[in-house]
Amino acid sequence: MQGKLITVFGGGGFLGRYVAQALLGQGARLRIVGRNANSANHIKPLGNLGQVQLMAADIRKPASVQRAVMDADAVVNLVGSFADMDAVQNIGAGIVAQAAADAGVGALVHISAIGADAQSDAEYGQSKAGGEAAVHAAFPAAVILRPSIVFGREDQFINRFAGLIRMLPVVPVIGAATKFQPVFAGDVAKAVAAALVHQDGRVLELGGPEIFSMMELNRWIAKAIGRDPLFIEVPDIAAKMLAKGTGWMPGAPITDDQFKMLGHDNVVTGTDGLAAYGIVPTPLDVIADDWLNIYRKHGRFGSSPTA
Repeated sequence: MQGKLITVFGGGGFLGRYVAQALLGQGARLRIVGRNANSANHIKPLGNLGQVQLMAADIRKPASVQRAVMDADAVVNLVGSFADMDAVQNIGAGIVAQAAADAGVGALVHISAIGADAQSDAEYGQSKAGGEAAVHAAFPAAVILRPSIVFGREDQFINRFAGLIRMLPVVPVIGAATKFQPVFAGDVAKAVAAALVHQDGRVLELGGPEIFSMMELNRWIAKAIGRDPLFIEVPDIAAKMLAKGTGWMPGAPITDDQFKMLGHDNVVTGTDGLAAYGIVPTPLDVIADDWLNIYRKHGRFGSSPTA
């Protein structure tokens, strides 16, 4: 990666920070691309002078994507969305891959998700599967990575539940039996860096060393932050009614599509990408113990619960 120019779409987001650190650490030059270039200002200090450039582009607009991949040695697409899913995760993914192929880019890594399935009853899974097909149609050697739930200090999954557990004496749990295999963002970033070097067209799933049901994960978080709420399993029929009745509202607790996704486990069932690249997966407690202190009584000045 030394001296190579890598265009990273969605590089200003949560996962983008970790991918940038991994690639900058190998001496790469980065072009961080997002709809608002200023949203990635926090990435520039991670590199040396001139090592990071920011660019505005929208993966739904071919002309802007073509400008973003010009002269790049490699491309990484991290863009995902729970809104306008087909345009972003299916059509947009194909636009990025086609632009990379047309520009003669040497390597492409596309981030998809466990659950990508053309036959999925959820639009999210369908759009992810459509994007994978579009990527390989345009750029057959591209590596597609499918992570489970990605965790890290800035995530919107563990933090969301920790915030609820801190505030509520009674916590409703939707999809209590659904299983997840949380994977550390830093490990996903290592896999991205490895996949840029090994362009073999594989589809690899990424999961951490532990599998939790949704209920188990909530209880783990509660113990980690020293809270002891009452957890109530929400019956599927009630969760479905909630999703259909309020899912369209901004800030809704769950959308209809998310409810459908919770009907399927989110664990590695195919080729384990971390093992394929010799990456030892990081347990949740190794990373979360430090950042979860903001949810404990007295914050970081309080005592840390024993695992």
